[in-house]
Amino acid sequence: MKKIGIMHLFVFLLPWISLPLIGGKTIKKYALSSLVMSLYLILEFSYAEKKKWWWFPTNAKPNFINGFPLIFGPFLVGSIWIMKYSYGKFYLYLLLNIVVDSAFTYFGMNVFNKMGYATLVRLTKFQLSLVFFIKTFVLYWSQIFIEMVVNKNKVRKSLEKN
Repeated sequence: MKKIGIMHLFVFLLPWISLPLIGGKTIKKYALSSLVMSLYLILEFSYAEKKKWWWFPTNAKPNFINGFPLIFGPFLVGSIWIMKYSYGKFYLYLLLNIVVDSAFTYFGMNVFNKMGYATLVRLTKFQLSLVFFIKTFVLYWSQIFIEMVVNKNKVRKSLEKN
């Protein structure tokens, strides 16, 4: 159990070390869509627990709580990194997500399984890839929506000044 706690801490903290390299402007620009993605992931983990898509071998109840280090570590910070380098270039964004998600699905899950951190139960790796593919669009569309709202408010404020 202590080993799992150390892994949770490592999985959560490691991505945050890279955050200063992203830059404050980029973090500000993409943080909200990344947080929307994190909320989506919390809901997905809750649903996945009911459907037994995957399992974290700890006594934490509900089991989806074990996903928090992944959600607020590599998924949150990784989303900001991916958006930084590919937002506005949709095909690059898709390609980058496919590469990163496939690496996690086909290699990272093997490592997690061997370490006893997490395992797929009723979900195949291909199905997990499809789940990731859906998330790719959720993140991109949420950023588009956020920018539409922000830009609309900027236009409205500039019109009010005149």
